[in-house]
Amino acid sequence: MTDDAYLVLLDDADGPLGVPLAAVGELACLDTPAVRAWLGAQGVTVTSSRLRLLPPEETGAIPEGTERLPVPLGAEELSRLRGELTPPDQARVEEELLAYRSCTNGRDGLLTRALAAGVPAHRIAELTGEDLTTVKAAAH
Repeated sequence: MTDDAYLVLLDDADGPLGVPLAAVGELACLDTPAVRAWLGAQGVTVTSSRLRLLPPEETGAIPEGTERLPVPLGAEELSRLRGELTPPDQARVEEELLAYRSCTNGRDGLLTRALAAGVPAHRIAELTGEDLTTVKAAAH
């Protein structure tokens, strides 16, 4: 696993990998010379339906030979990206997890529900600000 997200250029615009850039919104990395040069070399613009963005934990799914470029994302940008990849049931629980940062009432129950809903422990820790060890302990 890498710490960078990846821009990938898919052969099929309808492929299930990653999310289209438009879904994530503005990204600081898109204004860098490296990204602009890569897009130019690929002959695509940021609006191309074949251009997708993947978070660091998903980069192992990139098929061999796929054109790709590692890009650094800020914490807020990475959170938006991960949010776009989240199924609707998990998204509702993730909204509660974000709200959790301002209160601790029912913490253990919320952590347990989030884990049961399939929200990965690292995502729960990111959304709540809880230590990953604390989140994983809620599973037991």
